[in-house]
Amino acid sequence: MKNLLLYSFLLLSFAIFAQEKDFHLPKANDEFADKKYAEAEAEYRISLSNNPKKSISAYNLGNAIYKQNNNSEALFSYENAIKNSTVRPEKHKAYHNSGNIYMKEKNYSAAVEAFKNALRNNPNDEETRYNFALAKKMLKNNPPKKDDKKDKKDKKKDDKKKDDKKDKKDEKKDGNQKDKNDQKNNQDGQPKPKPGGIQKERVQNLLDAVNNEEKKIQDKVNAKKVKGKPIQTEKDW
Repeated sequence: MKNLLLYSFLLLSFAIFAQEKDFHLPKANDEFADKKYAEAEAEYRISLSNNPKKSISAYNLGNAIYKQNNNSEALFSYENAIKNSTVRPEKHKAYHNSGNIYMKEKNYSAAVEAFKNALRNNPNDEETRYNFALAKKMLKNNPPKKDDKKDKKDKKKDDKKKDDKKDKKDEKKDGNQKDKNDQKNNQDGQPKPKPGGIQKERVQNLLDAVNNEEKKIQDKVNAKKVKGKPIQTEKDW
């Protein structure tokens, strides 16, 4: 698969100087360049929290998350970047990277649409054009099984009718047992993780990154205090 890699994360970083000063975005870019993806993610999130409409931060956040193997959350960030972006180059790159993720997940129909939208925003990008052609080829070779879906749907309807008849017949007999089973399931069931949720390990990495930054700031403050403290000497009588 040719060039199915993320675009450079440094997407129009110069634009930050046209806006209010954002110290977290360039710092996050440096962390990303050093492959410190958890630290970069933390800084991108702070940048984004200060300005939720900043599409550059959302896009770069998606790249940092993608590097930590969380595709669904990376897609969410790319969608956020697309929604808030006002320029075609940003939309193009976010759509392109979304298409790469869909290809990785073998969701070829979604990949085709993503690359198509990327080309609409930059018709001259050869990598996107190649990926678009590849996605269409993979979709052609792996078409959605419509017949199977229809058969499953019809079977589900038949099963539901049978279940409804059986439920009406045995409603009184099984009512109490059903309540007991429901109560047991509620007690023993485990909560399901939300789609796109942050993994526990990544949460700890984020916390560590933030704590490290706070420690650095505190050390600088203490250093300044020590430097500015007057030195007392004994009087020479």
